[in-house]
Amino acid sequence: MIKSWIARLYGQTLDVVPLSPAMRFYAIGDIHGRFDLLTRLLEQLDPAYPVICVGDYIDRGEASAKVLSYLSARPEIRCLMGNHEDMLLDFLDTPERSGSRWLRNGGLQTLASFGVSGVTETSEGDDLTQARDSLNAAMGVDLIAWIRRLPRSHQSGNVFICHAGADPKASLEDQQDQHLLWGHPEFSKTTRRDGNWVLHGHTIVDKAVAQNTRISIDTGAFATGHLTAALIQPGEVLFIST
Repeated sequence: MIKSWIARLYGQTLDVVPLSPAMRFYAIGDIHGRFDLLTRLLEQLDPAYPVICVGDYIDRGEASAKVLSYLSARPEIRCLMGNHEDMLLDFLDTPERSGSRWLRNGGLQTLASFGVSGVTETSEGDDLTQARDSLNAAMGVDLIAWIRRLPRSHQSGNVFICHAGADPKASLEDQQDQHLLWGHPEFSKTTRRDGNWVLHGHTIVDKAVAQNTRISIDTGAFATGHLTAALIQPGEVLFIST
């Protein structure tokens, strides 16, 4: 069942500027291999409005390959980079150094979705290199290039979209990739003072929320079955969840 609710933003915090996107749009939270939830959610969205995905398409869920294949073939959906895509690229570039961290954080499920086996979370050395080579072949150069090209952020009016958050005291033009992909220690504690809102995933919340210049939409789809989209429009947010 699709659940919807509206967050009205006026009056939440006295010095927070209301949302003013350049146009109405949807943003979808962390998918994590849940192809079933992604397709179900997209069916509920108005095709008149563009869609942005905030990253973490892979790992933990069982259908990462399907999610990547689907999104890479839909250029009308704007996809941003997440930290799990960042870990995947690190694995492809330096498997012996970066493989263990990725495999511990859901990489095994992504490998399996591409038909790659023979490694565990504790694999080392040549086993990781062999798995990397197999994954390279299974993904193909076009899909890997698509992932490498994913932008770290997008902005519409006074709404800044990224995967994990932003440094609340730095301008949006001066954000570091590390903070956009992995978060900033002050992001959840400090209200921005520049008139911008930051819409993000990465940090799982029980229920999507818009408050104090932050819009959080990662509802833990891989574990909860709830994948959330936010319809961003002037002055309010409509949340839609599987």
